[in-house]
Amino acid sequence: MSMSTSTATPEQVLLRLDWNVIRRLDGLLQGDYRTLFYGFGVDFADLREYQPGDDIRYIDWNVTARMDTPYIRQYNEDREITAWFLLDLSPSVDFGTTQTMREKRTMLTEFVTVLARLLTRHGNRVGAMMFGSGIQHTVPARGGKIQVLRLINDMMKQPRLTRSPFTNLKSLFDGALNSIKRRSLVFVVSDFISEPGWERSLSLLGQRHEVIAVRLYDPREEELPDVGMVMMEDAETGAQMFVDTHDAKFRKRFFAAAQQREKNLYEAFRRAGVDVLSLSTEDDLVRSIVRFAKQRQQVRKN
Repeated sequence: MSMSTSTATPEQVLLRLDWNVIRRLDGLLQGDYRTLFYGFGVDFADLREYQPGDDIRYIDWNVTARMDTPYIRQYNEDREITAWFLLDLSPSVDFGTTQTMREKRTMLTEFVTVLARLLTRHGNRVGAMMFGSGIQHTVPARGGKIQVLRLINDMMKQPRLTRSPFTNLKSLFDGALNSIKRRSLVFVVSDFISEPGWERSLSLLGQRHEVIAVRLYDPREEELPDVGMVMMEDAETGAQMFVDTHDAKFRKRFFAAAQQREKNLYEAFRRAGVDVLSLSTEDDLVRSIVRFAKQRQQVRKN
């Protein structure tokens, strides 16, 4: 089943991923998909004083300020998870460098399909907010296989924006803060190529919900190959320039700038208190998800 996501029907996409990805995940996770998530599907129960080792994301800062000592919110687990996918479909997500490599948009579609299928199979609800130059489309949270097919269909129908003002993810996070009322599991699926200023909104979202940042990237965005003169174009604005990739000093500066952006991005995630799943266009989706699940299990043990 080598049919590309862009030409397949929603049913074909789901069947291919059921067969090639979800069956493998079931075996590797031994059916325990909940190892991927913790702090999910919970309702507020009580407050108590903070104790060393508690998750600082559950500190109630208003009560802490009044009592002059840290207090933490306690939750009762609910059997049903409501999950939301905040999907960045801005122009840079359509970047792909070779015919053999997937676009970031393809990785986004496959990741959302797999996670939505895992969640809805166990009676949970999933919804999505699709973002381009703004929040362009919302899929209300529902359960069932039909909902997964609707998500696939709506993702595939979202237009590719060839030009736009530079992406500002703050408006996506603010929109989610205003719209998602019940505590939920929130996946932010994006390459995080954005105007600055989104960090506080992501942090506020993480205080209210369990947030996982799914960071999409193409390795060629970070390290240029030595292929001579090439035209480079800003996927967001359309600005173009010729560069000489034979120039070792230029490739070194490009790599150093990319490494600094990477460092700044992960510092922002750390300050916002959200976990990160990095997905390269060259990655095997199963291995990436299982690796992430093991990392989260290790954090819980520690």
